[in-house]
Amino acid sequence: MDVGGPRLVRAREQLRRVFVDGMSAARSNCAADIVVEGRVQGVGYRNFVQRKALKLGLAGYVMNLRDGTVRVRVEGVREAIEELTRDLTKGPPLSRVENLGVTWRPPTGRFTAFAIRYAEFDS
Repeated sequence: MDVGGPRLVRAREQLRRVFVDGMSAARSNCAADIVVEGRVQGVGYRNFVQRKALKLGLAGYVMNLRDGTVRVRVEGVREAIEELTRDLTKGPPLSRVENLGVTWRPPTGRFTAFAIRYAEFDS
């Protein structure tokens, strides 16, 4: 027998569902394209990004672009992506981040690890 009667039981169940649904939304996977501008090439920035992303359990890649920026494509838990973004504004000691743009995207599920890509300069 549950103390409080059927109304209290329903209210508890409703509250539990709201809490669990809210936690699931916060923990659900999402993705972001991040472009970082400033002194971010030739200073260990990609290695910095990879270390931080792996520590946070994120998947995707980082690469230098021809225009001197760095592109980060990342998938995982939104809270972790937001934490990575905060870290990216600081960067490694020799870097100087002047601007950071984030575009949220739906996740693709294509990535299983976080890698450094070199393809932008290959062609």
